[in-house]
Amino acid sequence: MTVTPEDALYGWKFSRETISLYLKDIPAPQVNWITCQNTQRTETPVSKEEALLLMNKNIDVLENAVQLAARQGAHIIVTPEDGIYGWVFTRETIYPYLEDIPDPEVNWIPCTDPQRFGYTPVQQRLSCLAKDNSIYVVANIGDKKPCNASDPQCPPDGRYQYNTDVVFDSEGRLVARYHKYNLFAPEIQFDFPKDSESVTFETPFGKFGIFTCFDIFSHTPAVVVVDEFQVDSVLYPVAWYNTLPLLSAVPFHSAWARAMRVNLLAANTHNTSMHMTGSGIYAPEAVKVYHYDMETESGQLMLSELKSRPRSEPTYPAAVDWSAYARSVKPFLSEQSNFPGMIYFDELTFIELKRNTGNYTVCQKDLCCHLTYKMSEKRTDEVYALGAFDGLHTVEGQYYLQICTLLKCQISDLRTCGEPVGSAFTKLEEFSLSGTFATRYVFPQIILSGSQLAPERHYEVLRDGRLRSRSRTPLPVLVLALYGRVFDKDPPRLGQGPRRFE
Repeated sequence: MTVTPEDALYGWKFSRETISLYLKDIPAPQVNWITCQNTQRTETPVSKEEALLLMNKNIDVLENAVQLAARQGAHIIVTPEDGIYGWVFTRETIYPYLEDIPDPEVNWIPCTDPQRFGYTPVQQRLSCLAKDNSIYVVANIGDKKPCNASDPQCPPDGRYQYNTDVVFDSEGRLVARYHKYNLFAPEIQFDFPKDSESVTFETPFGKFGIFTCFDIFSHTPAVVVVDEFQVDSVLYPVAWYNTLPLLSAVPFHSAWARAMRVNLLAANTHNTSMHMTGSGIYAPEAVKVYHYDMETESGQLMLSELKSRPRSEPTYPAAVDWSAYARSVKPFLSEQSNFPGMIYFDELTFIELKRNTGNYTVCQKDLCCHLTYKMSEKRTDEVYALGAFDGLHTVEGQYYLQICTLLKCQISDLRTCGEPVGSAFTKLEEFSLSGTFATRYVFPQIILSGSQLAPERHYEVLRDGRLRSRSRTPLPVLVLALYGRVFDKDPPRLGQGPRRFE
């Protein structure tokens, strides 16, 4: 079976001031798997030679794209998580795909010294792709490290296995290695690293950080590399399963880049049967380009421009006090009753928006969400609700959330509020959403009919924490959301994450 990754390779073309990225269709990499009668999927056991043959087929795709990008002046390529070896393994079946990846401090160019750390044909080939094309190559592969009984945490098979991102510079030198810290439950083939790593590296075109998929929900390493290490851009391989209405890849990733005020380059695997789609290039002040496609299986390369050091730019956005406005106003009173609704296993408190224009407040625990709005073309068969959630998410991972959201219910039955929905005909002319958040990490989302993003010219995020319309253009809104993460209320390690398949 073949699986097509979306945005498997990003081409970046840098000057000292800007980063240019561009778009091109590429063919699908190959992943072999079997489907058992009990629907549990597992990779077919293969020899080391067969594993290398499969990975080389996928790297062939990378090679064509690297050459194309390099000819157009690109300086760095990013691939999606699991893009070289696939996903859904056991510890045993992933083992032939793994290599020993050394610490970058060893100053190693695998292309010119392939035997230095044993059998490393994948690293050698990636290094040569980088060196031969004078381009940075970022890839997700698997690392293995032996251990013994003197280590009380050593697995019974005598080795650690890690989901790993590697970066080779334009000379083919290994300059970064990152072990994914927050694994999802199906990643039984990999081990949790003992300690979190904050991996960064310097280039002539800015300082970069790197982490993987569900790491974006965590304080360590995601917030740490931005706030403490002050990176300019984050490289972000993912295999992200879209979970509507609040955890779709493009809206969440673009919101994270805006809130964290950093460039984010998100390369997602593309597999519509698994609801995997959505990659993009996001700057602190705007979405530069993104691709969301649940209809076809084609992959993409993208073109855009980013500031290589956005903090030094006059357009760099100011910090937001996400609760300033909401704490300064009195709650709007309503005679309507609240009702419960579920979003991704969390029970929100909702209130229905019954009028075409109005002011509503809904509260849960310490969080109160305020909404002012005006609708046009209000459909009688479409219902909207304002919801609040303040609590610990406990399914497929534990992490503390504060959420304010206006959303369209699936049908007119209020019990469907919070269920996935893809289209809207009712339009919002004006809106202002805010909340009494107890965190400065709040990610603003606006999702339109067809799961598309609203252009920035139609809305703004004010310094006092309001997500507000700034044009009277009617918008077919599916979701407005302020998605807050309260890291100081998290368990010690997230452990698991949003529903997705590795």
